[in-house]
Amino acid sequence: MKRNDLVDNIFRKGSFLCVGLDTDIRKIPEIITGTPAERMLAFNKAIIDATAPYCVAYKPNTAFYESMGAEGWQVLADTVAYIRANYPDQFIIADAKRGDIGNTAALYARAFFETMDVDAVTLAPYMGEDSVKPFLAYEGRWSIILALTSNASSSDFETVKDARDVPLYERVIRRSRHWGSPIDTMYVVGATKAESLTHIRTVAPRHFLLVPGVGAQGGSLEEVARYGMIDECGLLVNSSRGIIYASTGADFSEAAAKAAAELAAQMKELLNTCLPQ
Repeated sequence: MKRNDLVDNIFRKGSFLCVGLDTDIRKIPEIITGTPAERMLAFNKAIIDATAPYCVAYKPNTAFYESMGAEGWQVLADTVAYIRANYPDQFIIADAKRGDIGNTAALYARAFFETMDVDAVTLAPYMGEDSVKPFLAYEGRWSIILALTSNASSSDFETVKDARDVPLYERVIRRSRHWGSPIDTMYVVGATKAESLTHIRTVAPRHFLLVPGVGAQGGSLEEVARYGMIDECGLLVNSSRGIIYASTGADFSEAAAKAAAELAAQMKELLNTCLPQ
């Protein structure tokens, strides 16, 4: 998906919500029956149908599918195909956090962009440009680079400063922004680090930011919008558990729709109040 299509969808829907499809077989409501793979796919389809009017993107975390072996990979492929067939305006992110080089990186890129047909992949940049460049060779696809994540131990490396008082995450952004451009590269910045968004915007003023951590992890949507929004919005804010597990009962899809609608309503208001003129 091209950047202008993503931006158009955001303003058409009045939402910059990304729904994380972190489908844990142990949390699927008992009302859904069948084999584990059948239950996962049925759950995903129900969640997608319920939330599609309120979001512009879906982000399956591949670990939840990899944990199921070959059947899990098939569920992931079938989930992507379902979104493509029924909601073609949705931006699909494989949250895989890949980070290898050479032929291995090229094959990961082929797996996700050609075989799986997603729009974007999250990438760990520790090994440098060689770990990202093969993904950037695909026109219309996106590399989403980990920058400042929301986990507690991110301070082990990401915020460590060099002799010039520059934190590592800033060096990552400054260096990697030249590998691609704002039309094919995004950065992951956790919602729990919203106070850093103002500074990040001085380093990456036009790039989209994928922002996890709103909802179950306690990040503030209002702060993310206030500090990170640009004239084209420039944000995809992800919520996973707070939406897909809003209920574990028979009303799970209705509860997911309600949670997504509430977030989307807040986002519509923030697009009116926080969008730079």
